[in-house]
Amino acid sequence: MATGTGTDTTAARRGGPLTGFTVGVTATRRREELTALLERRGARVVEAPMMRLVPLGDDTALREATERCLAGPLDYVVATTGVGWRCWMSAADDWGTGTRLAAACRAAVVLSRGPKATGAVRASGLDEAFSPRSEANDELLSWLLARPLAGRRIAVQEHGVPLDGFAAALRERGAEVIAVPVYRWGPPDDPEAVRRLVELTVRRELHALSFTSAQAVEALLAGADGFDRRAEVLAALRDDVLAVCVGPVCARPLLELGIEPVCPERGRLGALVRTLAEALPARMRRELVYEGRRVVLQGSAVLTDDMQVTLPPVLAAVLRALSDRPGHVLSRAELLRRAWLADRADEHAVEAAIARLRAALGPHSALIRTVPKRGYRLAVTV
Repeated sequence: MATGTGTDTTAARRGGPLTGFTVGVTATRRREELTALLERRGARVVEAPMMRLVPLGDDTALREATERCLAGPLDYVVATTGVGWRCWMSAADDWGTGTRLAAACRAAVVLSRGPKATGAVRASGLDEAFSPRSEANDELLSWLLARPLAGRRIAVQEHGVPLDGFAAALRERGAEVIAVPVYRWGPPDDPEAVRRLVELTVRRELHALSFTSAQAVEALLAGADGFDRRAEVLAALRDDVLAVCVGPVCARPLLELGIEPVCPERGRLGALVRTLAEALPARMRRELVYEGRRVVLQGSAVLTDDMQVTLPPVLAAVLRALSDRPGHVLSRAELLRRAWLADRADEHAVEAAIARLRAALGPHSALIRTVPKRGYRLAVTV
């Protein structure tokens, strides 16, 4: 049990907005940065990169695509990701064709899919003619299809997966499309971490899952399929585990499955973390009064002016169930259903959990009251 003291600082301020919350991080790129931002706000982070970025700097396909771009004038160049654009320019430099490629792109109309791609394009000395606010490939495609494309040469920098539908629509309008495969998404380096994240999601031991790409969402669901837990993961995301996506493109696979993730207004890691730090407490923070003292229940943490306790998942689930109806009696059967989900346990497990919960609360153990022959309640006012 972690404790702390303070005279003029409230427990909520001392703990941080994400104290008591466990957040899953599925990102591959910039994972360390996202983890640090979450931990700085008090979160416990479980990392499980859903994919592995496989650079293709020495790949024959990338070099052949680059040579095709240099074989004649380009009319349009599409930059879909910042990391992909930088990898392409760097590989061309290594081959001694960087200056020629930059000149070919400068003579063309450059489109960028979002702020990161735009930043990379500008860093290479070029300017974009159009970048959709939605950061969606669909809007880029609509912009291109509104122009005469017969005989036009268009280079499309791919972002981890082939953009077959995008390219096919352009070719149907008579364009020559050069797919530039800079990198590919491969299977994760640590499948066991993915399995663990799936299990924690199913057991509701995660309070939120963060996603920075649509591919990560799809990879998580594919991983859940592999463990025969897809339906349970989706149920958790619909009801108890908050999905947080960096933007609308990232959120699309979840929306198509009837899951409403939260998204920041701007597609940045800092904005994602700020959104999470607002949304999670709004969903799972309870402020109660016990014997004239303020008690904050936040995720798996209990905070008072003189104590901060982080509870194990089952004990946190029991206390959360009681706090959902403060002052009301919950039967052992109801607590068993709420806290153990589908696990095998009986009502004696509830009694043991209540005893452990009281021990963890120490001087505030009387917060949990036994109502003979009925169950348990919190001795609090809202």
